[in-house]
Amino acid sequence: MSKENKKEQQKQYQDQVEGRNAVLELLESGRDINKIFISNGEKNGSINKILAIAKEKRIIVTEVNRKKLEEMATSDNHQGVIAIVPPYEYCDIDDILECAKNKKEEPFILILDGIEDPHNLGAIIRTAETAGIHGVIIPKRRAACVNSTVAKVAAGAVEHVNIARVNNINETIRYLKEKGVWICGTDMDTKKYHYNQDLTGPLAIVIGSEGFGMGKLVKDNCDFIVKIPMKGKITSLNASVSAGIVIYEALRQRDGL
Repeated sequence: MSKENKKEQQKQYQDQVEGRNAVLELLESGRDINKIFISNGEKNGSINKILAIAKEKRIIVTEVNRKKLEEMATSDNHQGVIAIVPPYEYCDIDDILECAKNKKEEPFILILDGIEDPHNLGAIIRTAETAGIHGVIIPKRRAACVNSTVAKVAAGAVEHVNIARVNNINETIRYLKEKGVWICGTDMDTKKYHYNQDLTGPLAIVIGSEGFGMGKLVKDNCDFIVKIPMKGKITSLNASVSAGIVIYEALRQRDGL
């Protein structure tokens, strides 16, 4: 298949989830699924569970040859199963705040200022879900959106965490401040380390883009800035790693550990 046809095929199936664990999480989440494709002969292990749940939910399952499935796949690890889904439904900022309220917890939010790599976005969402983040906020422009790659890397976490996609990060920050949420930015241009900052209470952590960090206006709108210690010659971390370190320090403080 030519590159042009491959690109068109991927576009046609851009709203899809690939891989056994990711599809199982999708099935168990109750989200709508248009159709599931499995590779001929793939009826062992977790595939049987996928087939059983799909049958129970009356979801159409189609067997195709391995070559066809690989043409549809947008990743190299589809594991013989691809689910076609409607476009991801983003939530509103108020849904995130309501989630915290319903759990009787202080808001714990993650704001991503221009994460462009879908693998980074997926890894961050996975970490956010495991840490009990009430919601992840991403911008509509110049940033990765939730797609099949993100869903695959997140290992099903996109089905269990609120994700809002907003027009303007700065306006969102101002709105959260009005709701009593403190905004914590992350940048090397500060003296305070993340473990020396009080990260309890209503909190939103801002993680900047892979190459440029937070935008100037976003940085100026933060209530405080923290950094992660760097002892080596390389003075930056992958965005998903940085997010995990700060998120789990906040979780440690919030749980009183």
